[in-house]
Amino acid sequence: MMDESATWYLDHAATTTLRPEARAAMVEAMDAANGNASGTHAVARAARNLLEEARERAAAVLGARHPSDIIFTAGGTESDNLAVVGAALAAGRGRIVVSAIEHKAVLGAAHSLERFDYPVSYAFPDARGVVRPSALEGLIDGDTIVVSVMAANNEVGVVQPVAQIAELVRSKAPRAVIHTDAVQAFVGLTVTMESTDADLIALSAHKFGGPKGVGLLAIRPGTRLDPILHGGGQEAGRRSGTSNVAGVVGMVAAMEAAVRDRRRFDTEVRGERDGFEARLGELLPDVVVNGRDIDRLAHFSHVRFPRVRSDTLLILLDRAGVYAAAGSACQSGAVEPSHVLTAMGMSPEHASECVRFTFGWDTSPGQGRLAADVVASVVKGL
Repeated sequence: MMDESATWYLDHAATTTLRPEARAAMVEAMDAANGNASGTHAVARAARNLLEEARERAAAVLGARHPSDIIFTAGGTESDNLAVVGAALAAGRGRIVVSAIEHKAVLGAAHSLERFDYPVSYAFPDARGVVRPSALEGLIDGDTIVVSVMAANNEVGVVQPVAQIAELVRSKAPRAVIHTDAVQAFVGLTVTMESTDADLIALSAHKFGGPKGVGLLAIRPGTRLDPILHGGGQEAGRRSGTSNVAGVVGMVAAMEAAVRDRRRFDTEVRGERDGFEARLGELLPDVVVNGRDIDRLAHFSHVRFPRVRSDTLLILLDRAGVYAAAGSACQSGAVEPSHVLTAMGMSPEHASECVRFTFGWDTSPGQGRLAADVVASVVKGL
């Protein structure tokens, strides 16, 4: 018998649960150092010491050569904007190349540069959501200054061949800066400067168990970057603003916890995701799992329910205690179809039938199949 009072949070790609390691580290930081890390007195120095220790640890996790290669930001959106706009401004004039399935933070940054006469080209994925190096080959030349391709897509979860793309870019556009938005990828994949071969890596804490409102941008030595926020010159002049010490400390604790947890995450969370999809297939034989036959993140399940509109379905799922999303959280409520799905060649009608279910580090055993029972019951009711 189904427990009608149970709830299933399946929107971890929007934001996931705060890890206990992050919570404990933040509380300790708030108790130990309330000063402004930019100051010179003892209280300020205590805060700065925590900030710089966190920088060293973040650099170690990402394989950065020096702690100064880590820039703390207010989240993934700021990190993406700093990467794309900051690198373009530092380079002067030249072409920007981004994939057509990037997060709106990257696409919006590229659009803003177009208004200042920077030419922007868009690389499209294949029907399964993969941006192949061949899709960029005709777009990149010696005038290219920035290339941005995400490590894994934030809607369908498909993993992108960033290292292969970086190899192509370095051979055809040696002065181009390579950026990857690894916001969704970090929780489940090895993300380092070496594994991606990127010059700039953007992360957001709340996607892997850290607090909201804090992120970072890892930068390869020698990469030129102009600031987009101006003020007190914090972060070595690359990002002004009073440092969120407790948030940074919590983020780095979550980073380290996520790395330690990756093997279990890949096995157990993937198992819940697979169980969810298998049960859905048993109960609703006509459902389509997008990206099932391609490398994708272990916690992503992007499902099309033929003849069922996602906006209607999400309302009824919410009432039934299943919390999911259509597209990314940043697009919730949007009338137009997902730019990711249309870039993959999906019709607007089919795109309007898709729902994203994402599992998390604290998803409990058996939750996947139980949630599928509820989803199937709601769909059948429609």
